[in-house]
Amino acid sequence: MKKHKITSNQKKILKGMDEVYNQLIKFKKKMNSELVVLKMKKLLE
Repeated sequence: MKKHKITSNQKKILKGMDEVYNQLIKFKKKMNSELVVLKMKKLLE
């Protein structure tokens, strides 16, 4: 399998996506609302 090098832009994007996910979880917990996530082609609640 070929290994690809991750550019600095891609690292910034991944870091930003992680931050958005963390903020979403905080918001959902604060509002006490349901969170549905699609992970590995399975729905998680």
